[in-house]
Amino acid sequence: AVERSAASRGHSSSVVCVALPRPKTLPAGSLWQAVARRRSQRDFGPAPLSGEELFLLLWATQGITQPGRVPRRAAPSPGATYPLETYLAVNRVEGLAAGLYHWKLPDERLMLLVQDLTIGRQAAAACADQAMCAEAACVFFWTAVPARATTRYGEYAQRYICLEAGHVGQSLLLAATGLGLASCPVGALLDGEVNDLLGVDGTTESIVHAALVGRPR
Repeated sequence: AVERSAASRGHSSSVVCVALPRPKTLPAGSLWQAVARRRSQRDFGPAPLSGEELFLLLWATQGITQPGRVPRRAAPSPGATYPLETYLAVNRVEGLAAGLYHWKLPDERLMLLVQDLTIGRQAAAACADQAMCAEAACVFFWTAVPARATTRYGEYAQRYICLEAGHVGQSLLLAATGLGLASCPVGALLDGEVNDLLGVDGTTESIVHAALVGRPR
């Protein structure tokens, strides 16, 4: 399903909103086996991810697991303040144009912010010229909106934001492992360049973490 929606975060006036295919049941698999098999893999094959696989990865990190007035997400968050936002630089995913997307919650839809065949190379440049960003099927970027947490937790908010980013990142790596995909966290981020790529100002919203996912070569 595709619809038009008002844009946000400094991008164009309208964007495409995509509902990814959802599995009828969650995949079978052992958490313990995923923990044992998880390794950082930096060599990606050319085959794309399926839309269903991408949905599962997004759901495992920040999907809605308990609907309600304040919908609860897959990863723990301090006081359910949810300071993190998810962006995707999509190189190769079935049914999606290459470009930059934002994961819209609680709708669980992807908003196409910029359609661009060179998004992988731009992501690589913003991640200290790491070519694997252009070779992976997609790059997950997580930003933080500190005010969501600082209003409630003050000086402790930065610690909680870092903890939440770690929870989300590990959930992605384990979910990718469980699906038989290759994944790798990215620590070498040029903050200014990544923020520019995502269209965030670096103050009210800024990059905190990133990771790659794709088919193993």
